[in-house]
Amino acid sequence: MLSKKTKYGIKALTYICRHKSEGPIPISIISEAENISHKFLETILLTLKKGGILASKKGKGGGYYLLKDPKEIWMSEVIRLLSGPIAMVPCVSLNFYEKCDDCPDEETCGINRLMLEVRDSTLKVLKKKSLDQLTMESSK
Repeated sequence: MLSKKTKYGIKALTYICRHKSEGPIPISIISEAENISHKFLETILLTLKKGGILASKKGKGGGYYLLKDPKEIWMSEVIRLLSGPIAMVPCVSLNFYEKCDDCPDEETCGINRLMLEVRDSTLKVLKKKSLDQLTMESSK
């Protein structure tokens, strides 16, 4: 299930993308427009800043803005930054792999095979969906 942190992060990014021509967007504006707690949004935007997706400007006229072209911000990257692994079990994770304690052999494990398919199908969608595309689709 998509966490609130990730959902709100995506909502904030699409808001910033829609308003990118206005310059840096203050947290208070995004918070009010997207109905997200100011404090929670602050944490989310800081994570996205540390991940290299956003930058910020302090002072008058300050706020957050996209550091990358929205056509180069993939939903797989955003979800990994905000939620961690995309895979449902650690033994099939590409970036956060861990062997399952209760599994003697991943090669013959039915759960492993199934979750590999789920992971691959999910990544197929998320790696092809950019922030730009998502923003255009959500404004129709």
